[in-house]
Amino acid sequence: MASSVETMEFQAETRQLLRLVIHSIYSNKDIFLRELISNASDALDKLRLESLTDSGLSGLDASDLHIALEVDQEARTLTVRDNGIGMSRDEVVELIGTIAKSGTAELLEKIKESQDAASAENLIGQFGVGFYSAFMVADRVTLRTRRAGTDSGTQWESDGEGAYTLQAVDGLPVGTSVTLHLKPVDSDDGLADYLSEVKIRQIVKQYSDFIRWPIRMATEHTDAEGTTTRDVDTLNSMKALWARPRAEVAESEYHEFYQQISHDWQPPAETIHMRAEGTFEYEALLFIPSQAPFDLFSRETRRGVQLYVKRVFIMDDCDALMPNYLRFVKGVVDAHDLSLNVSREILQHDRQIRGVRRRLVKKVLGAVKDMQAKDAERYATVWAQFGRALKEGLIEDPDNTEALLELVSAASTHDPEKPTTLREYVGRMKDGQDAVYYLTGETRAMVENSPHMEAFAAKGYEVLILTDPVDEVWVDRVAAFDGHRLQSIAKGQVDLGENADGDQESDADKARREQDFAALLPWLTGTLSEQVKEVRLSSRLTTSAACIVGDAHDVTPTLEKMYRAMGQELPPVKRILELNPTHPLITALRTAHEANADDPALAETAELVYGSALLAEGGELPDPARFTRLLTDRLTRAL
Repeated sequence: MASSVETMEFQAETRQLLRLVIHSIYSNKDIFLRELISNASDALDKLRLESLTDSGLSGLDASDLHIALEVDQEARTLTVRDNGIGMSRDEVVELIGTIAKSGTAELLEKIKESQDAASAENLIGQFGVGFYSAFMVADRVTLRTRRAGTDSGTQWESDGEGAYTLQAVDGLPVGTSVTLHLKPVDSDDGLADYLSEVKIRQIVKQYSDFIRWPIRMATEHTDAEGTTTRDVDTLNSMKALWARPRAEVAESEYHEFYQQISHDWQPPAETIHMRAEGTFEYEALLFIPSQAPFDLFSRETRRGVQLYVKRVFIMDDCDALMPNYLRFVKGVVDAHDLSLNVSREILQHDRQIRGVRRRLVKKVLGAVKDMQAKDAERYATVWAQFGRALKEGLIEDPDNTEALLELVSAASTHDPEKPTTLREYVGRMKDGQDAVYYLTGETRAMVENSPHMEAFAAKGYEVLILTDPVDEVWVDRVAAFDGHRLQSIAKGQVDLGENADGDQESDADKARREQDFAALLPWLTGTLSEQVKEVRLSSRLTTSAACIVGDAHDVTPTLEKMYRAMGQELPPVKRILELNPTHPLITALRTAHEANADDPALAETAELVYGSALLAEGGELPDPARFTRLLTDRLTRAL
């Protein structure tokens, strides 16, 4: 039996806002069902909780709490029904009328100022639409509800335009039903056939598969003989692995779920299952893959984990929860205290989300560190697949520099095949050695054959061989590891304290050598002034005549090329030419210069020395044709 109908007008601002929600804001209208199912799930949660704490509800049967979806093809209605806590009349006005609360005018003003629909959608997310998203797909919405512990129910109905009606209704079961009188199918406007079983199943699977309560729908099945039977199917799996204690989840279940979200048929290298309680509660189930996807270094690669709120799917690739350098991590984060309509913009500026991100990053890096300590083979696999990406964190994430440095694994001169960690390198350092030496290059062979390596190899100093493009950048950003500075052997002065033969060089020997070359070095600096900023004697060469080095803070040639490839022009960087004072070519050049400093052939020899040094490090000659001609002429004269 129904009472008299009470009609209530929406406020003017609310009517404008509803019009925006219904006609122009959301591009994906499927989310209406996500919102209604989520509301129903909350109602079931509340009934279960109140039945335990409220003696007045102790006799209520809560043994079969569920959500039902009912389709009426003739009436073109879709009903979402639950047997949860329900609402009183006052609660209907308060909860269903949330959109009419204070702040609506402010929201409208911000929407008018936004430049596009995406911005407007983000703003809507800040205020939440929930129940009212139903008007995107329905001409009219009828809500019937009865609160547990009361005798009378309430009916709310509106077309989403100027007003809504309220009336008391007797005889309603405990719970809430929302009936949508659906608009006609219109693919151009994003209105799908929401009476279709296939479409309903697809939406439930995408957004509400892990809701803890069963979502049921009556379906018809016709067998081969033409007999039609009507069954009630449960549409959702309810298997939210992250909500279960780890001890209760089999490894095979983790692997199956990983395959489902990653489309990777190899088992993951590591599974991370965590739960955080306190002011901001969440669960996370993360996976470190065992092999890198083909698009790991593509600009278009998708990154970030899936975000759920109370088991309701919110968004894929939530980059606010995972930094770019951990883009290979797959998994889900289920937050308890966020709005279903939270936007990416809000997440990026939310203090609690930033806290979650910090904890997730530490957990992932800690898992890789544990692998390194307990399972060297598995760690080696992970580093081989994702080491380049992890090293990007040394550029992007200064807060975790120390943790990332502990993970770094690199080739070195210590072993021709097995890479080393920085910690292992430091453990092998010579007495009195205060720096971690490294050299960057395109390949291991090029680095090992570099003239810069000669003195270090001769004197038994280990050198890290860094051949990833990212190495050129992070070694300039990181000053030291465990109190030992990182030093490129191709930059700055190198003083290993010994001469090329391994003997300690006295100050007198150094002074005598400098005196012997006092005339040649400034002459060469002037002759090669277009190419170098200085010519000096080297302590890093044993067999090569010359090499080219940079000042301590110069941009390397490889990094210079990388910047130019990205369209960033840099001013040309002049470097330093170092000469081996014991090499026959250099001593002969000194003798020839002392005999006749004006001989034009000496300048050509200087060009050849510089060009040879440039080629030895894998550089590009500024004028290859001239270099070839000079070299050919010299060879001809020598024969």
